[in-house]
Amino acid sequence: MMIFKKTFVLMPLLLFLLFTAAVVSLCLGRYPVTWGDIYDFFTAVLSGQSLAGCRRLQILKNLFIDIRLPRIVAAMLVGSSLSVSGAAFQSMFINPLVSPGLLGVLAGASFGAALGMVATNTWFAVQISSVVFGLVAVAVAVGMAAIYRGDRLLMLILGGIISSALFTSLLSVVKYLADPYSHLPAIVYWLMGGFSTIDAKTVWAVCIPMVLGIIILISLANYLNILSMGDEEARCLGVNVRLIRIMMIFPAALISALTVALGGMIGWVGLVIPHIARMLVGPDNRKLLPASAVIGAVYLLVVDDISRLVFTVEIPIGILTSLVGIPFFALILGKSRKGWN
Repeated sequence: MMIFKKTFVLMPLLLFLLFTAAVVSLCLGRYPVTWGDIYDFFTAVLSGQSLAGCRRLQILKNLFIDIRLPRIVAAMLVGSSLSVSGAAFQSMFINPLVSPGLLGVLAGASFGAALGMVATNTWFAVQISSVVFGLVAVAVAVGMAAIYRGDRLLMLILGGIISSALFTSLLSVVKYLADPYSHLPAIVYWLMGGFSTIDAKTVWAVCIPMVLGIIILISLANYLNILSMGDEEARCLGVNVRLIRIMMIFPAALISALTVALGGMIGWVGLVIPHIARMLVGPDNRKLLPASAVIGAVYLLVVDDISRLVFTVEIPIGILTSLVGIPFFALILGKSRKGWN
């Protein structure tokens, strides 16, 4: 009862924190914007006032709608997707050290993006290639687990390790063969992660499948709770373990691959954030997954603000998430068992 009351109070606070972080991020940037500018702009938009006759409002529209808002939405989507998929994988595989890249999806998506950069000249093709090969990598892991006999959970993990190693090697081949003056720098920079190339069209295109994937995983939270007790216990409760696990792996893998297509390789979010959420709301996935989604969105939004404002040049966000995530994870490691249990 106490946990329920705590969660009932905590979630509105987290949502308010996310809203505040998004509004503050609209103000932050090289071009100075005040709270009054935000109020004037959105008041004009909501009232139906035409922006054509006011140069100041046109500049604000370009700044907010075309530049900053897509980046804010992208950071929140990627943070939520990585956190929810990480929490789902940790419960599904009953392992607190599992991350979204377990089944090779991030390695496959990275290979697909690099291959797209070398083989095509269109950004859309790069993103499609990233998602396709991310799902192919997961299919390889699941296929290997289906072929070999033994503990299905262990076979999935081993299949994921093999798939990840395979596509990491293929990525190295693509980098070796890439043009060192044009394609190779783009690949390396992309693999560091970041939202500097984000545009509104791309964000709105991937927004729907990412949100749907998050909703599907949250709706399956009860099954995740059952799977976290172990396969034998789940079968005794009448659950088709293999079918449910596949149903969960696909949306988790899809949203993880879409994060690579949207912002490149961004590590440690899917490993660290679920532990923070678990310490706040407990191991019940009905509360854990929504909390992970909101905390992950806030976290990546704040880190993105830091990456673009602290120095004169923008730091790839993947570097910052690693630098912050490694010591932070070491700090919470001792306390994470309480939340996990």
